[in-house]
Amino acid sequence: MQKNYFLGRLFALLILSAVLVLLGTLLGSMGANWNMPELDQTVLFDIRLPRSLGAYLAGALLGLAGGIAQSLFRNPLADPYLLGSASGALLGVGSILCFSYIGNSWLEIIGLNGGAFIGALIGVVAALMLAGGYKSSLRLLLSGVVISVILGAANSLLTFIRPDLFQSIQSFMLGNTTLLSWSGVELMAITVVFCLLLTLIISPALDALSLGENTARTLGLPLDQLRLVLISILALATGCAVAQTGLVAFVGLAAPHLVRKMSGGHQRVQLLFSSMGGGILLLSSDLIARTLFAPIEVPVGIVTAVLGGLYMLVLLKQTPFGSRS
Repeated sequence: MQKNYFLGRLFALLILSAVLVLLGTLLGSMGANWNMPELDQTVLFDIRLPRSLGAYLAGALLGLAGGIAQSLFRNPLADPYLLGSASGALLGVGSILCFSYIGNSWLEIIGLNGGAFIGALIGVVAALMLAGGYKSSLRLLLSGVVISVILGAANSLLTFIRPDLFQSIQSFMLGNTTLLSWSGVELMAITVVFCLLLTLIISPALDALSLGENTARTLGLPLDQLRLVLISILALATGCAVAQTGLVAFVGLAAPHLVRKMSGGHQRVQLLFSSMGGGILLLSSDLIARTLFAPIEVPVGIVTAVLGGLYMLVLLKQTPFGSRS
């Protein structure tokens, strides 16, 4: 009976995802294309479809990373950016923009997406080094906060040196799905499959951690090694999504909460649904961003911040003070 319940919810999420991708292909800032005329094939299949699929996949990566972070740190307010990946990605983009004028061929090869991805991974590695490893979740969490402040200060220094870069960096901070292409979709699709499969395989470790670290160790699980793998998956998923869409707020934080009641407390189901919920949330926000004030498009990060912030306020209002989510 419980299996049928989960399958029913999974089917509903899949149907909703497919409907949103279809709407994303048909709707745009220039209006709807219900008949798909021949003249609009390029707009539909080379611009809107990869943008819609890319937004869904980026949201799926952030939702999965958020689910891992909240389960790994046993903190319902944890999000994918807590280990310094956001500040690192921002610094990577700022560095590429700041020093690209010197004509370095390596900077041209790396590009903005590569700079964001490398910066996100550097931020996570720096947090691991500052924490002295990955064995203490609390030290790692605090190290992520410190690294975020340091890298944020470095990024502020870049904008002070090159004030003309402020608008470009601000655009990255607000999130952007307009430049998604088929190459980005392919990269994120591979990353989603790899990260999700690996996470589902080792998800029993998160079930054990939910009972407490001491209890999990008595079960004979190699917690230290599994924690490192989960942190690596979190960093890879976050870095890949941020590199393609910029810093999209609240998706990784809100998505796990949206599907938590549907998972029944099973980590494997929770992580799968968190990934799908993140994709649905980001794609829905992207549809609002491109149609709300059409033909002017609002940065998708503003929409996710508003929707996610309102949802979290409702959640906090409904949750009694001092209770655990």
